[in-house]
Amino acid sequence: MKSVVTTVVAAADAAGRFPSTSDLESVQGSIQRAAARLEAAEKLGANLDAVAKEAYDACIAKYPYLNNTGEANSTETFKTKCARDIKHYMRLIQYCLVVGGTGPLDEWGIAGQREVYRALSLPTAPYVEALSFARNRGCAPRDMSAQALVEYNALLDYAINSLS
Repeated sequence: MKSVVTTVVAAADAAGRFPSTSDLESVQGSIQRAAARLEAAEKLGANLDAVAKEAYDACIAKYPYLNNTGEANSTETFKTKCARDIKHYMRLIQYCLVVGGTGPLDEWGIAGQREVYRALSLPTAPYVEALSFARNRGCAPRDMSAQALVEYNALLDYAINSLS
């Protein structure tokens, strides 16, 4: 799985060199932010179901046409799958917070997503709305510390940009 440490080492190895001072500084910065990332992961994990449900409800409120016959959220099965996908993205963000890199999102959430969504004629805008809602809903210190919220929001932004 890709983390800042494995990414730095792999990049230096591919270039046939040892990690540079700037490489090591990026690793050090990641380690210094580890407590905030773990706090965000813990808070997200404790509220994962509620956060995913609120995000799902927000995307359906913005795109109610998805409930129309023949649309992406028109049956109970489709609704369950959509809610599951949002929860899946949130869980991957939690994993990214733990490992300190985007590896879980890259490997299990982003790779091939556009092709899958296109092949199934699924719109990505509702997923973007759901993740944006989760990002905008977060509040320091109500939900987590300011630094933890920064780490959480950065990963939500990464996921949002991948879907946009």
